[in-house]
Amino acid sequence: MSVLTRPGPVRTWAGFAIAALVLFGLAPAVLSDFRLNLLAKFLCFAIVAAGIGLAWGRGGMLTLGQGVFFGLGAYMMAMHLKIADAEIRGDTVPDFMQIAGIRELPAYWMPFTSPLVTLLAILLVPALLALLLGLGVFKRRVKGAYFAILSQALAAAFAILLIGQQSTGGSNGLNRFRTFFGYDLSDPVNKRMLFFIVAAILLLVVAATRQLMHSRYGELLVAVRDQEEKRVRFLGYDPATVKVVAYTVAAFFAGIAGAMFVPIVGIISPADIGIVPSIAFLIGVAIGGPHHPARTGPRCDRCRVGTNGPVGELPVRVDVCAGPAVHRRRRVLPRRPRRARSAPTPQAHRNLLLHNRTRLQP
Repeated sequence: MSVLTRPGPVRTWAGFAIAALVLFGLAPAVLSDFRLNLLAKFLCFAIVAAGIGLAWGRGGMLTLGQGVFFGLGAYMMAMHLKIADAEIRGDTVPDFMQIAGIRELPAYWMPFTSPLVTLLAILLVPALLALLLGLGVFKRRVKGAYFAILSQALAAAFAILLIGQQSTGGSNGLNRFRTFFGYDLSDPVNKRMLFFIVAAILLLVVAATRQLMHSRYGELLVAVRDQEEKRVRFLGYDPATVKVVAYTVAAFFAGIAGAMFVPIVGIISPADIGIVPSIAFLIGVAIGGPHHPARTGPRCDRCRVGTNGPVGELPVRVDVCAGPAVHRRRRVLPRRPRRARSAPTPQAHRNLLLHNRTRLQP
């Protein structure tokens, strides 16, 4: 077994080096501006997936509401960009507010006039919200399907709330961003800059997630997932606190991904943060493998589905790219069930009784 194929720090550093070479060297050289921007969008989804892999893959928490934290980061960044665009034009409110007849900036928009406050809010608000929700849920020992349904209902409620708010664009959301902290978004050079930023963030997120998974905290998280809460409590740790930390970290990653999604894609709406996107995040993690942070990713640039039987049967194998430049082949259909053992015949039963009787005789 070579050094690169044997699990260890050398293999880890080699994997990160290859990923950095692909993201910072190969992809900008061979991809057009459109496809590079599309890859940057996928990298934003991969950042969300890394957090879900920690919370679900290691902690066993089926998080069906990551769209809430993704949307919080996205909308906070979008509000700042719309305010900045309005200031460039010399207006007091964004363009969609003028159309809706809103002449003054709403009070909850005012903090996002500052770039520093916006960045701090993107980093802190999703994490603090996840911390409060986690303390309220896990301290009461809510888990399993009940936690999944609760998180999914939260995503649905957040999307419905945004649809009814004209000050956030309603169902159309916020779009038509022209600048990103002073940089013109129509310039292809600045678009490439956004790709490099999100690629660097993804590598840092994957490194942090891997460190957490292979630390003592990661072992505690696995113990809590495997229904060993009593033993964890006996060792002096609170299982609820262990879960809250993973849930908060996943929300922190989702908020950052949402903030980078806005200038890259150019639009954010309730359709991007509701139940369907949250489930799509989870499906991507399941395809990539929830236990491996480098393989998780809710989108793939290529998916080949092949059928080895008649038309209408389920695909036997699916080739996917889950995450940046990672290909994995997974079996979709379960293996054939083993044949059940037939009941012994009467003659075999008599032979077994005779054999046992012979062994018992002195």
